[in-house]
Amino acid sequence: MDGKPIRFRVLVDGKPPLGDRGSDIDAQGNGTVDAQRLYQLVRQTASEKDRLFEIEFLDPGAQAYVFTFG
Repeated sequence: MDGKPIRFRVLVDGKPPLGDRGSDIDAQGNGTVDAQRLYQLVRQTASEKDRLFEIEFLDPGAQAYVFTFG
């Protein structure tokens, strides 16, 4: 990252996360990478089924090293 903010969008099962959003995105799944740190993207209220998580970077320059689930 070269200091410029990088926009991204998160989808869960092809839809915005709404109430299952993490603290670093809005209900529609939009967020911005602005520093090297851990980002909370999804926080499910309750679910025992498999889910499809997608992240799309809308600007170039992002690098992801670790994803944590659970």
